[in-house]
Amino acid sequence: MSDVNPVRLTTSGPPETVLPPTPVELLHALKQAAGSVSELATVAARNPRSSRAWAELADATSDPVSKYAFYRVGYHRGLDALRANGWRGSGYVRWTHEGNRGVLSCIAGLARSASAIGEDDEAERCRLFVRQLEPSVPPELT
Repeated sequence: MSDVNPVRLTTSGPPETVLPPTPVELLHALKQAAGSVSELATVAARNPRSSRAWAELADATSDPVSKYAFYRVGYHRGLDALRANGWRGSGYVRWTHEGNRGVLSCIAGLARSASAIGEDDEAERCRLFVRQLEPSVPPELT
């Protein structure tokens, strides 16, 4: 990866992983497709590794099962990205870094959508996981 020091090791706490920022072209495509499930699905299909694209697609759909599925894909693609950038299963993934927002949004969204379909154990695991990654997670996500 071309990222320089994606994992920050400190003596004062857990390491911090920072994902690369979302490419400008993808941000533009997401902005153009905003609110349209079919257009966001096209963007996600063209960018299947982007948790941000999956999160925005999930946010746009009203079907609880589709919402759950889209967040779940974004969650797994986000874990792949974290691992590729040095994350080893623990440490912080801070909201303040734009590149981290897609995966955090998917984990929090998966918690909400799991709860909506009665997957209460998974919902609680995801709520705990997102708080472990980002103790200051914005309240609107949880």
